[in-house]
Amino acid sequence: MNSYAEQYAKLQNGSDVRGIAMEGVAGEAVNLTPETAADIAAAFAEWLSDRPGQPAGQLKTGIGHDSRLSAASLQAGVTAGLAAKGCRVFDCGLTSTPSMFMATILDGFQYDGTIEITASHLPFNRNGLKFFTKEGGLESADIRDILQRAARIREAREQAGTDWLKNAAPAEKADLVTAYAAHLRGRICDEIGRGEAEKPLSGLHIVIDASNGVGGFFREVLEPLGADTSGSICMEPDGTFPVHVPNPEAKEAIEAIRAAVLENSADLGVIFDTDGDRAAVVFSDGEEVNRNSIIALMAAILAEKHPHTTVVTDSVTSDHLTEFLEKELQMKHHRFKRGYRNVINEAVRLNREGTETHLAIETSGHGALKENYFLDDGAYMSVKIVARLAICRMRGEKLEDSIRALGKPAESAERRFGIKAPDFKAYGAKFLEDFRAWAAEQETFHIVEPNYEGIRISFRDEEVRGWLLMRMSLHDPVIPLNLESEKEGGTEIMMKRLRPFLDRYPEIV
Repeated sequence: MNSYAEQYAKLQNGSDVRGIAMEGVAGEAVNLTPETAADIAAAFAEWLSDRPGQPAGQLKTGIGHDSRLSAASLQAGVTAGLAAKGCRVFDCGLTSTPSMFMATILDGFQYDGTIEITASHLPFNRNGLKFFTKEGGLESADIRDILQRAARIREAREQAGTDWLKNAAPAEKADLVTAYAAHLRGRICDEIGRGEAEKPLSGLHIVIDASNGVGGFFREVLEPLGADTSGSICMEPDGTFPVHVPNPEAKEAIEAIRAAVLENSADLGVIFDTDGDRAAVVFSDGEEVNRNSIIALMAAILAEKHPHTTVVTDSVTSDHLTEFLEKELQMKHHRFKRGYRNVINEAVRLNREGTETHLAIETSGHGALKENYFLDDGAYMSVKIVARLAICRMRGEKLEDSIRALGKPAESAERRFGIKAPDFKAYGAKFLEDFRAWAAEQETFHIVEPNYEGIRISFRDEEVRGWLLMRMSLHDPVIPLNLESEKEGGTEIMMKRLRPFLDRYPEIV
């Protein structure tokens, strides 16, 4: 592998490209520059043009970005790379990742391919690229192909002395946000059964936390329908993320939206991550709805139209969620691997094979519905929740009651063990293989099957009832361990039972 091939390959993060785009963090050298972005964009244009009937000179492509500080410089590179391959390029401006997929679908846009410049919830110095066609987001194999092409393009450019960034023509402007917001308003009206002119959200007070990312546009979804959004926070795009980390899973982020709901006596709070593909909500009483509870709420909303459907989740969901889905809602719970693409692809596979599946959702807040192209879209999830809130109000019901039957563990914990062995993947795989064999011999360890990621153990004796999941991280030399117990102190009992096995492995720390 040559140096450029190695350099570009390191930018792959599953089905995305991610790298360090700015200085400012000690020990983190910039490896995603405008020039690199130009090469990758040109490679994407090549990849698109290889598809039947899509010569590069006829391609329409769109570019959007979140609020990161490096967005403008990377966009200049992406624009130059696409234009160098003959593409017609449209600048969609500050917009969400899901809207960039919708730009391949919506009337008036229907681009052949789109790129969102984002690194989701990562620190300010990071950035990345996400790619879409009308078939959806690109897969890991596609990204690998594009990065290999980009390395070859870089070599050819350097040999020819070509600099695409010099005198590159600007992209054409496109108002995607307005069209996308109108599309989402239409979905709310369809759900409620009332037209936009009837102001179907009148009387509802909904506060938004945009996490200083792109989610501020959601005000343009709610207010024209009559909702009051006063008291919303972190609405100004700011790539320094001055108030809290832009992650709906993070405690400080949830506390911020929770405080805004309570201070404003709001009916609901909605919080987004930086690029708008994840969301969580807070009920009027301050109850946070994320992780297992956001899955339960989305399933409960779908239950009327799609009873008995299968819900695909990631591997760390609780036994309480399974009980709620299967006993309360009469649905089927298919617990799969972590990674939003894994969860979505599994839902697509199940449908293709004849198992009706309408929801694919991670505890991270990535949620995708069959009715919405299996696109993980925080705004679309929020639209479903807001519409259900309005319907509950009309029926004299409370949205909170939808998941009142969802049980919660008395205690939960996550431990992350580093792998110090040079070949961490091989060592981690052997560690998990040994753990399965060891656990099978322990009287109180009950191996859960089927299980698609790591080793899941159930405990159901007098001393402790609960579960643990030991697995490999998707990308890092880490073994995460998730634990839940039905009583306080239970996770420590599980750790005590696990310790004799862990002590055998000095490379796990």
